[in-house]
Amino acid sequence: MIKKIITTLALCLAASACSAGAQTAANAPLAPQFTGINHWINSEPLDITKLQGKVVLVEFWTYSCINCIHTMPYVKQWHRDYKDQGLVVVGVHTPEYGYEKIQRNVENAVKRFDIEYPVAQDNGYQTWNAWGNRYWPALYLVDKQGHVVYQHFGEGDYQQTEAKIRQLLAQQ
Repeated sequence: MIKKIITTLALCLAASACSAGAQTAANAPLAPQFTGINHWINSEPLDITKLQGKVVLVEFWTYSCINCIHTMPYVKQWHRDYKDQGLVVVGVHTPEYGYEKIQRNVENAVKRFDIEYPVAQDNGYQTWNAWGNRYWPALYLVDKQGHVVYQHFGEGDYQQTEAKIRQLLAQQ
């Protein structure tokens, strides 16, 4: 148990230090589908291909990760500020611990944190794996053509992330 906690903390701390990365649409991969989702909160099931024409922010998180909690106010603000301009925020809740797999616990966390955007419950890590993700929190920006053009792992670089959101929203 202690080894798992130390490993988890090391991953969380390492993720906090990761810098953001951006790609051009020409060399960016297409966004993977939301797959293996156990339950959707605040939304009917979403299909990434049907979101083309929108800018999509995919946030991998889990409700008891302190780094996720610190990032949450920024993601919520971006949702509020840019949803009417074409930004779609999708939280992908991928649990680290068994109690985070319980649907009621996730629903209660979404309510407690006042999250209004769609949240996909990814208990089996199928979407996590499809995206090749390894960190909580992780942010991915998908352009209007469906390409993953930006990623950031851990806390920080909020101004850079918001600038990228604005840039993508301004593109035709």
